[in-house]
Amino acid sequence: ESVPATKTIPPQVINPRLDNHIQNVPELTSCELTHHPLHSDFNLYESYSGLNQNPSHNNYFDVSNTCNFHNVGNFNLGFDFLEELIRAANCFDTHDLQLAQVILDRLHQRLRSPSGEPLQRAAFYFKEALQSLFTGSTWPNPVRLSSWSEIIQTIEAYKSFSGINPIPMFNHFTTNQALLEALDGSAPLIHIIDFDIGFGGQYASLMREMAERNDHSRKFIRITAVVPEEYSFETRLIEDNLNQFAQALRLRFQIEFVLLPTFETMSFKAFKFINGENTAILLSPSIFRCLGLQVAAFVSDLRRISPSVVVFVDSEVWMESGTTTSFRKNFVNCLEFYAMMFESLDAAGGEWVRKIETLLLRQRIFSAVEVAARTAAPAWREVFYEAGMRAVRLSQLADFQAESLLQKVQVRGFHVAKRRAELVLCWHKTALIATSVWRC
Repeated sequence: ESVPATKTIPPQVINPRLDNHIQNVPELTSCELTHHPLHSDFNLYESYSGLNQNPSHNNYFDVSNTCNFHNVGNFNLGFDFLEELIRAANCFDTHDLQLAQVILDRLHQRLRSPSGEPLQRAAFYFKEALQSLFTGSTWPNPVRLSSWSEIIQTIEAYKSFSGINPIPMFNHFTTNQALLEALDGSAPLIHIIDFDIGFGGQYASLMREMAERNDHSRKFIRITAVVPEEYSFETRLIEDNLNQFAQALRLRFQIEFVLLPTFETMSFKAFKFINGENTAILLSPSIFRCLGLQVAAFVSDLRRISPSVVVFVDSEVWMESGTTTSFRKNFVNCLEFYAMMFESLDAAGGEWVRKIETLLLRQRIFSAVEVAARTAAPAWREVFYEAGMRAVRLSQLADFQAESLLQKVQVRGFHVAKRRAELVLCWHKTALIATSVWRC
């Protein structure tokens, strides 16, 4: 489905106070790491800066045919390694692992490091991910952070990513706006169940907005986050920083963590619910990867708790359908997606581009290749509709926030579009992330 241009928002629908508030985002006030004295002055939620502009754009892909790279305009300008990479991916579908290893050995000689054009850098990481998939190796682990220094570097990379690319803030502010609209004027006790909390920085702006409202003294925010077993470093960091931030704003706040294996066993019975609280659910594709074919049961259990709102942030828009059985097709779509993302980073420029790719996007690529290789789960939209959930269009204020964010980043090539009831952030013709709101 083509993504139409976003409609212009009439100026009269914009609240002047919120207009002023949006012009100052992203403004994440600082919280310090309290358990690491060497980094006691490191600010997790401080403001981002250093936004650059670079209008360059090279379209490597023929988006009308993402499985045929022979139509790529720059194919014979040193990018013939794509054919080899896709042949290796095709070996997964044909179960010819011996041929795949021969091809990957050749690629190791050609793609020795993540350097060159965006497509070359993306191809290097996809080659590494494919090698890991075929061999079943787990080293070097692209996902786990094992020390404070690694966490610090990753947070710094994430802050830089948020400063030069609108994807993280688009996620945060569209989600927060949906929460504020759904929970505004509701019960004083708000319970947010988050299945993909990351480092938790997105809650800084939500708390600030709630603190600025006249009725904030009546609000009590509870967050329950579902996290992997090995998330001990991150949970302590998130809890300390968000508690400090809430205290500074004089908000009543509580956060709890539920381990993923516990949730897989107990489902929503693993959470504590309080009579009269208003519940919101935040989802991303990651939870569906963990649940596999149990998505329908998950959505059925979700409906039983009657949340006020369900916000779904689709960070895997490259997946055309959850039911496709072609690893090659998913692999190519994903490669195209990340090549475009790397290109959008190059358009902004800056010394942090390579670190962002290494510390953040590399692990996402490894995970994405694993997703493409697994037995497909049902398409989440179909499951939502079959369970009786209905999509709710985001407000014009959410549209305005997204447009204002792009003006702040000031990198040509990004635009906001609408697709069905989703609000979509695009880089030229490529959709990068989509936010949708659902009601039971």
